[in-house]
Amino acid sequence: MVRNSSTYITIALVSGILVYTIFYSNQTSSISQYAIKDLSLNYTVNDLSKENKQPTGFNTSSNYEFSPYLGKSFVGFKEALAFKESGGNYFSVNTYGYLGKYQFGKGTLKMIGITNASQFLKNPKLQEKAFVANVARNKWILRRDIKNFVGKRINGIIVTESGILAAAHLAGPGSVKKYLRSYGLDNFADGNGTTISYYMKRFSGYDTSFVKPNRLAIAI
Repeated sequence: MVRNSSTYITIALVSGILVYTIFYSNQTSSISQYAIKDLSLNYTVNDLSKENKQPTGFNTSSNYEFSPYLGKSFVGFKEALAFKESGGNYFSVNTYGYLGKYQFGKGTLKMIGITNASQFLKNPKLQEKAFVANVARNKWILRRDIKNFVGKRINGIIVTESGILAAAHLAGPGSVKKYLRSYGLDNFADGNGTTISYYMKRFSGYDTSFVKPNRLAIAI
C-alpha cells in the first residue's frame, strides 16, 4: 500500500512539472505582444565639445563657475580673482558701485583710459583688457616692493608676486606698499572686511610673468 502511494505521488509531481513547463513556455512566446514600437527615447547630455570652444573669460552667464583645472597660470590667476570678486559675472555691480567681472572702481578705470562706466559694464572684452592693463600698471608701481619682499614671510604668509598684485587689485598699490613696508602691521581691509593679508595668501604662487610692468598701461 505504501509503495502504491509513492507511485501515485511521483506521477502527480511529474504531471505537475509538465503542465507548468507547457504553460510557462506559452507565456514566454506571447511576450512579443508587449513590445513597444515607435517609442522615442530622449536623452539630455551636455555637449562638452561646444562648451570647450568658448574662450575662457568670456562667459557672460551669472551662473559662471570657476574651473579648478586652470592651475597656476596667469589665466588661472585672473579667473580665480574674478570668481572671488564677482563670481565671474561681467555685469555685476556691488553695493559700493564696483563694476564688472573684476569689480573695478570708476577712479581706477579712469587711470587706465576708461571714462564710460556704462559701456565698460556691457563690454566683456574691454573688461579683460582693463584687468591686464591694471595689473601691468600696478606691477610697475610695485616693482621695487616685488623685488624686495617676494620670498619673505609676513603675517605667516610667504609673499609672492601674484599675491602682491591681487592685493593691489583689492586695496590699491599704495595700501600694498604700506602693508609690506610695515611688515603687515598696516593691514588694509575693504568694506566687506577682506584684508590684504587674506588676498596675499589666497592668490599666492600664480605665474604673473606674462604681464610686463607698464607705467602708462591703458585698456583702450
